[in-house]
Amino acid sequence: MLKGKQTWIFNNRPVITATGVSGGPFEANGKLASDFDVLHDDLWMGQDTYEKAHRVLIEEASQVALQRAKLQEEDVHFFIAGDLINQITPSSMSARTNQIPYFGIFGACSTSMEGLALGSFMINYQGAKHILTGASSHNAAVEKQFRYPTEYGGQKPPTAQWTITGAGMAILSANGGVKSLPVTTSATIGKVVDMGLTDPFNMGGAMAPAAADTITAHFKDLQIDPSYYDLIVTGDLGEIGQNTTYELLTTAGLKIERGKFQDCGLLIYKEDQPVNAGGSGAGCSATVLYGHLLNQMRQGVYKKILVVATGALLSPLTFQQNETIPCIAHAVSIEME
Repeated sequence: MLKGKQTWIFNNRPVITATGVSGGPFEANGKLASDFDVLHDDLWMGQDTYEKAHRVLIEEASQVALQRAKLQEEDVHFFIAGDLINQITPSSMSARTNQIPYFGIFGACSTSMEGLALGSFMINYQGAKHILTGASSHNAAVEKQFRYPTEYGGQKPPTAQWTITGAGMAILSANGGVKSLPVTTSATIGKVVDMGLTDPFNMGGAMAPAAADTITAHFKDLQIDPSYYDLIVTGDLGEIGQNTTYELLTTAGLKIERGKFQDCGLLIYKEDQPVNAGGSGAGCSATVLYGHLLNQMRQGVYKKILVVATGALLSPLTFQQNETIPCIAHAVSIEME
Protein backbone atom coordinates (compact mmCIF):
# COMPACT_ATOMS: atom_id res chain seq x y z
CA MET A 1 0.00 0.00 0.00
CA LEU A 2 0.99 3.63 -0.39
CA LYS A 3 2.20 5.32 2.77
CA GLY A 4 2.60 9.07 2.72
CA LYS A 5 3.45 10.58 -0.65
CA GLN A 6 6.09 8.34 -2.20
CA THR A 7 6.60 5.17 -0.12
CA TRP A 8 5.24 1.67 -0.70
CA ILE A 9 4.68 -0.74 2.20
CA PHE A 10 5.09 -4.42 1.31
CA ASN A 11 2.79 -6.15 3.76
CA ASN A 12 3.39 -9.54 2.15
CA ARG A 13 7.14 -9.15 2.71
CA PRO A 14 8.72 -10.42 -0.55
CA VAL A 15 11.76 -12.62 0.11
CA ILE A 16 15.24 -12.29 -1.38
CA THR A 17 15.71 -16.03 -1.73
CA ALA A 18 19.08 -16.09 -3.50
CA THR A 19 21.71 -13.82 -5.02
CA GLY A 20 24.63 -13.95 -7.42
CA VAL A 21 27.53 -11.50 -7.70
CA SER A 22 30.24 -11.32 -10.36
CA GLY A 23 33.19 -8.95 -10.70
CA GLY A 24 36.38 -8.01 -12.51
CA PRO A 25 40.08 -7.98 -11.68
CA PHE A 26 40.04 -4.71 -9.74
CA GLU A 27 37.23 -6.02 -7.54
CA ALA A 28 39.19 -9.25 -7.05
CA ASN A 29 41.82 -7.15 -5.28
CA GLY A 30 39.24 -5.14 -3.33
CA LYS A 31 38.08 -5.22 0.24
CA LEU A 32 34.98 -7.32 -0.47
CA ALA A 33 36.48 -9.90 -2.85
CA SER A 34 35.36 -12.81 -0.65
CA ASP A 35 31.72 -11.72 -1.08
CA PHE A 36 31.82 -12.22 -4.88
CA ASP A 37 30.75 -15.51 -6.40
CA VAL A 38 32.60 -15.13 -9.69
CA LEU A 39 35.73 -13.04 -10.29
CA HIS A 40 37.66 -12.50 -13.52
CA ASP A 41 41.36 -11.84 -13.93
CA ASP A 42 40.96 -9.58 -16.96
CA LEU A 43 38.40 -7.06 -18.27
CA TRP A 44 37.83 -8.87 -21.56
CA MET A 45 36.43 -12.06 -19.96
CA GLY A 46 37.05 -14.05 -23.12
CA GLN A 47 35.11 -11.61 -25.31
CA ASP A 48 36.20 -9.32 -28.15
CA THR A 49 34.49 -6.18 -26.78
CA TYR A 50 34.01 -4.71 -23.32
CA GLU A 51 30.26 -4.51 -23.91
CA LYS A 52 30.10 -8.26 -24.52
CA ALA A 53 32.16 -8.80 -21.37
CA HIS A 54 29.58 -6.69 -19.55
CA ARG A 55 26.87 -9.08 -20.70
CA VAL A 56 28.91 -12.01 -19.39
CA LEU A 57 28.89 -10.47 -15.90
CA ILE A 58 25.09 -10.28 -15.90
CA GLU A 59 24.62 -13.81 -17.18
CA GLU A 60 27.07 -15.31 -14.70
CA ALA A 61 25.52 -13.54 -11.70
CA SER A 62 22.05 -14.56 -12.89
CA GLN A 63 23.05 -18.21 -13.20
CA VAL A 64 24.50 -18.26 -9.69
CA ALA A 65 21.28 -16.76 -8.27
CA LEU A 66 19.09 -19.24 -10.18
CA GLN A 67 21.16 -22.23 -9.08
CA ARG A 68 21.07 -21.16 -5.44
CA ALA A 69 17.30 -20.69 -5.61
CA LYS A 70 17.01 -24.10 -7.32
CA LEU A 71 15.08 -22.51 -10.17
CA GLN A 72 15.20 -22.71 -13.95
CA GLU A 73 14.70 -19.73 -16.23
CA GLU A 74 11.19 -20.94 -17.05
CA ASP A 75 10.28 -20.78 -13.34
CA VAL A 76 10.93 -17.02 -13.22
CA HIS A 77 8.11 -14.75 -14.29
CA PHE A 78 9.99 -11.51 -14.96
CA PHE A 79 13.54 -10.25 -15.43
CA ILE A 80 14.10 -6.63 -14.34
CA ALA A 81 17.54 -5.23 -15.08
CA GLY A 82 19.50 -2.27 -16.35
CA ASP A 83 22.98 -0.84 -16.82
CA LEU A 84 24.75 2.32 -17.98
CA ILE A 85 25.47 1.49 -21.62
CA ASN A 86 23.44 3.21 -24.36
CA GLN A 87 20.02 1.56 -24.69
CA ILE A 88 21.00 -0.81 -21.82
CA THR A 89 22.14 -3.32 -24.44
CA PRO A 90 24.12 -5.64 -22.09
CA SER A 91 20.96 -6.21 -20.02
CA SER A 92 18.82 -6.66 -23.12
CA MET A 93 21.27 -9.12 -24.64
CA SER A 94 21.17 -11.07 -21.38
CA ALA A 95 17.37 -11.11 -21.62
CA ARG A 96 17.79 -12.52 -25.12
CA THR A 97 19.82 -15.35 -23.59
CA ASN A 98 17.62 -16.21 -20.58
CA GLN A 99 14.28 -15.78 -22.42
CA ILE A 100 12.54 -14.51 -19.28
CA PRO A 101 9.85 -11.82 -19.86
CA TYR A 102 11.84 -8.64 -19.51
CA PHE A 103 11.56 -5.14 -18.08
CA GLY A 104 14.59 -3.10 -19.13
CA ILE A 105 14.98 -0.13 -16.80
CA PHE A 106 17.36 2.81 -16.60
CA GLY A 107 17.95 4.74 -13.40
CA ALA A 108 21.70 5.12 -13.89
CA CYS A 109 23.38 4.02 -10.64
CA SER A 110 20.01 3.93 -8.85
CA THR A 111 18.89 1.04 -11.09
CA SER A 112 19.53 -1.69 -8.50
CA MET A 113 16.99 -0.32 -6.02
CA GLU A 114 14.59 0.74 -8.76
CA GLY A 115 14.48 -2.88 -9.89
CA LEU A 116 14.19 -4.23 -6.34
CA ALA A 117 11.37 -1.79 -5.56
CA LEU A 118 9.40 -2.62 -8.71
CA GLY A 119 9.96 -6.35 -8.27
CA SER A 120 8.83 -6.18 -4.65
CA PHE A 121 5.69 -4.31 -5.68
CA MET A 122 4.84 -7.01 -8.23
CA ILE A 123 5.48 -9.85 -5.78
CA ASN A 124 3.58 -8.09 -3.00
CA TYR A 125 0.44 -7.85 -5.15
CA GLN A 126 0.67 -11.39 -6.56
CA GLY A 127 1.89 -10.18 -9.95
CA ALA A 128 4.58 -12.86 -9.93
CA LYS A 129 5.97 -15.66 -7.79
CA HIS A 130 9.62 -15.31 -8.78
CA ILE A 131 11.48 -12.32 -10.23
CA LEU A 132 15.12 -11.97 -11.25
CA THR A 133 16.38 -8.43 -10.78
CA GLY A 134 19.69 -6.59 -10.61
CA ALA A 135 22.09 -4.09 -12.13
CA SER A 136 25.59 -4.02 -13.54
CA SER A 137 28.45 -1.93 -14.89
CA HIS A 138 31.81 -2.46 -16.60
CA ASN A 139 34.61 0.02 -15.99
CA ALA A 140 36.13 0.07 -19.46
CA ALA A 141 32.79 0.13 -21.30
CA VAL A 142 31.31 2.89 -19.14
CA GLU A 143 34.44 5.06 -19.07
CA LYS A 144 34.64 4.85 -22.86
CA GLN A 145 31.07 6.05 -23.21
CA PHE A 146 30.82 8.77 -20.57
CA ARG A 147 34.37 10.10 -20.24
CA TYR A 148 37.53 8.94 -22.03
CA PRO A 149 38.74 5.42 -22.87
CA THR A 150 40.99 4.27 -20.06
CA GLU A 151 43.70 3.54 -22.65
CA TYR A 152 44.12 7.30 -23.05
CA GLY A 153 45.46 7.52 -19.52
CA GLY A 154 43.68 10.83 -18.95
CA GLN A 155 44.23 12.54 -15.61
CA LYS A 156 41.19 12.58 -13.32
CA PRO A 157 40.49 15.05 -10.49
CA PRO A 158 40.19 13.89 -6.85
CA THR A 159 36.38 14.23 -7.07
CA ALA A 160 36.15 11.52 -9.74
CA GLN A 161 35.05 7.98 -8.90
CA TRP A 162 35.97 4.52 -10.20
CA THR A 163 33.25 2.68 -12.12
CA ILE A 164 33.15 -0.85 -10.79
CA THR A 165 33.15 -3.92 -13.00
CA GLY A 166 30.46 -6.16 -11.60
CA ALA A 167 26.89 -7.43 -11.62
CA GLY A 168 24.62 -8.16 -8.70
CA MET A 169 21.46 -10.22 -9.28
CA ALA A 170 18.76 -11.43 -6.88
CA ILE A 171 15.84 -13.82 -6.97
CA LEU A 172 12.83 -12.18 -5.34
CA SER A 173 10.02 -14.56 -4.38
CA ALA A 174 6.64 -14.68 -2.70
CA ASN A 175 6.93 -15.18 1.05
CA GLY A 176 6.31 -18.80 1.97
CA GLY A 177 6.91 -18.33 5.69
CA VAL A 178 10.53 -19.47 5.59
CA LYS A 179 12.51 -17.88 8.41
CA SER A 180 16.04 -16.45 8.45
CA LEU A 181 15.78 -14.89 5.00
CA PRO A 182 15.95 -11.18 4.10
CA VAL A 183 12.68 -9.58 3.07
CA THR A 184 11.82 -6.22 1.53
CA THR A 185 9.46 -4.22 3.72
CA SER A 186 9.14 -0.83 2.00
CA ALA A 187 10.45 1.31 -0.85
CA THR A 188 10.61 5.06 -1.26
CA ILE A 189 10.62 6.21 -4.87
CA GLY A 190 12.71 9.32 -5.40
CA LYS A 191 12.05 12.33 -7.56
CA VAL A 192 14.50 14.06 -9.88
CA VAL A 193 16.63 16.68 -8.14
CA ASP A 194 18.89 19.01 -10.13
CA MET A 195 20.98 21.57 -8.28
CA GLY A 196 22.66 22.91 -11.41
CA LEU A 197 25.93 20.97 -11.28
CA THR A 198 27.58 20.19 -14.62
CA ASP A 199 30.84 18.42 -13.74
CA PRO A 200 30.77 14.73 -14.82
CA PHE A 201 33.84 14.17 -12.64
CA ASN A 202 31.92 15.03 -9.47
CA MET A 203 28.95 12.68 -9.55
CA GLY A 204 28.91 12.28 -5.78
CA GLY A 205 28.40 15.99 -5.26
CA ALA A 206 25.69 16.09 -7.92
CA MET A 207 23.76 13.11 -6.48
CA ALA A 208 23.98 14.07 -2.79
CA PRO A 209 20.87 16.33 -2.76
CA ALA A 210 18.77 13.58 -4.37
CA ALA A 211 19.95 11.09 -1.75
CA ALA A 212 19.10 13.47 1.07
CA ASP A 213 15.69 14.20 -0.46
CA THR A 214 14.72 10.52 -0.70
CA ILE A 215 16.02 9.65 2.77
CA THR A 216 14.10 12.56 4.27
CA ALA A 217 10.95 11.51 2.42
CA HIS A 218 11.33 7.91 3.63
CA PHE A 219 11.32 8.86 7.30
CA LYS A 220 8.58 11.45 6.82
CA ASP A 221 6.30 8.98 5.01
CA LEU A 222 6.83 6.15 7.49
CA GLN A 223 6.95 8.41 10.54
CA ILE A 224 9.87 6.53 12.01
CA ASP A 225 13.26 7.58 13.35
CA PRO A 226 16.63 6.79 11.68
CA SER A 227 17.50 4.72 14.76
CA TYR A 228 15.01 2.14 13.44
CA TYR A 229 17.75 0.88 11.11
CA ASP A 230 21.04 -0.78 12.00
CA LEU A 231 22.54 0.64 8.81
CA ILE A 232 21.65 3.29 6.23
CA VAL A 233 23.83 2.82 3.16
CA THR A 234 23.93 4.92 0.00
CA GLY A 235 24.78 3.50 -3.39
CA ASP A 236 27.80 5.23 -4.80
CA LEU A 237 28.14 8.75 -3.48
CA GLY A 238 31.79 8.29 -2.61
CA GLU A 239 33.58 10.35 -0.01
CA ILE A 240 32.46 13.77 -1.21
CA GLY A 241 28.85 12.85 -1.87
CA GLN A 242 28.43 10.92 1.36
CA ASN A 243 29.80 13.75 3.49
CA THR A 244 27.59 16.26 1.66
CA THR A 245 24.51 14.08 2.13
CA TYR A 246 25.21 13.68 5.83
CA GLU A 247 25.48 17.45 6.23
CA LEU A 248 22.22 17.97 4.33
CA LEU A 249 20.41 15.41 6.51
CA THR A 250 21.81 16.94 9.69
CA THR A 251 20.66 20.37 8.56
CA ALA A 252 17.21 18.91 7.88
CA GLY A 253 17.05 17.66 11.47
CA LEU A 254 17.63 13.95 10.83
CA LYS A 255 20.01 12.58 13.44
CA ILE A 256 21.87 9.55 12.12
CA GLU A 257 24.78 7.96 13.95
CA ARG A 258 27.83 8.57 11.76
CA GLY A 259 28.98 4.97 12.03
CA LYS A 260 25.58 3.73 10.84
CA PHE A 261 25.68 5.86 7.68
CA GLN A 262 27.88 4.24 5.03
CA ASP A 263 28.34 4.15 1.27
CA CYS A 264 28.80 1.16 -1.04
CA GLY A 265 31.39 3.06 -3.05
CA LEU A 266 33.51 3.45 0.07
CA LEU A 267 33.05 -0.14 1.23
CA ILE A 268 34.11 -2.04 -1.86
CA TYR A 269 37.74 -1.03 -2.39
CA LYS A 270 40.86 -0.96 -0.25
CA GLU A 271 42.39 2.31 0.84
CA ASP A 272 45.46 1.82 -1.34
CA GLN A 273 43.45 1.27 -4.53
CA PRO A 274 43.53 4.40 -6.77
CA VAL A 275 39.79 5.09 -6.91
CA ASN A 276 39.94 8.79 -6.00
CA ALA A 277 36.65 9.60 -4.22
CA GLY A 278 35.39 5.98 -4.23
CA GLY A 279 33.54 3.40 -6.29
CA SER A 280 30.66 4.12 -8.64
CA GLY A 281 28.53 2.52 -11.35
CA ALA A 282 25.18 0.76 -11.51
CA GLY A 283 26.87 -2.42 -10.34
CA CYS A 284 28.24 -0.77 -7.20
CA SER A 285 25.20 -0.93 -4.92
CA ALA A 286 24.06 -4.15 -6.62
CA THR A 287 27.25 -6.08 -5.86
CA VAL A 288 27.75 -4.67 -2.37
CA LEU A 289 24.14 -5.33 -1.34
CA TYR A 290 23.63 -8.72 -2.95
CA GLY A 291 27.06 -9.86 -1.84
CA HIS A 292 28.53 -8.26 1.26
CA LEU A 293 25.55 -6.66 3.01
CA LEU A 294 23.18 -9.61 2.70
CA ASN A 295 25.96 -11.90 3.89
CA GLN A 296 26.30 -9.62 6.91
CA MET A 297 22.55 -9.82 7.53
CA ARG A 298 22.59 -13.62 7.34
CA GLN A 299 25.42 -13.63 9.89
CA GLY A 300 23.40 -11.46 12.27
CA VAL A 301 25.49 -8.30 11.95
CA TYR A 302 22.46 -6.31 10.75
CA LYS A 303 18.73 -6.95 11.14
CA LYS A 304 17.32 -3.89 9.41
CA ILE A 305 19.00 -1.86 6.68
CA LEU A 306 17.94 0.92 4.33
CA VAL A 307 19.67 0.89 0.94
CA VAL A 308 19.54 4.18 -0.99
CA ALA A 309 20.91 3.84 -4.53
CA THR A 310 21.67 7.11 -6.31
CA GLY A 311 21.85 7.87 -10.02
CA ALA A 312 22.96 10.71 -12.28
CA LEU A 313 20.56 10.84 -15.23
CA LEU A 314 22.87 12.45 -17.77
CA SER A 315 24.04 11.17 -21.15
CA PRO A 316 27.06 11.98 -23.30
CA LEU A 317 24.75 14.07 -25.50
CA THR A 318 23.23 16.14 -22.69
CA PHE A 319 26.73 16.83 -21.36
CA GLN A 320 27.86 18.02 -24.78
CA GLN A 321 24.81 20.30 -24.92
CA ASN A 322 25.85 21.89 -21.58
CA GLU A 323 22.86 20.50 -19.69
CA THR A 324 23.01 20.27 -15.93
CA ILE A 325 22.92 16.84 -14.26
CA PRO A 326 19.50 15.64 -13.04
CA CYS A 327 19.81 13.07 -10.26
CA ILE A 328 17.59 10.59 -8.45
CA ALA A 329 17.68 8.16 -5.52
CA HIS A 330 15.50 5.17 -4.64
CA ALA A 331 15.43 3.55 -1.20
CA VAL A 332 14.45 -0.01 -0.21
CA SER A 333 14.27 -1.27 3.37
CA ILE A 334 15.40 -4.84 3.96
CA GLU A 335 14.89 -6.81 7.17
CA MET A 336 15.65 -10.34 8.31
CA GLU A 337 12.40 -12.27 8.52
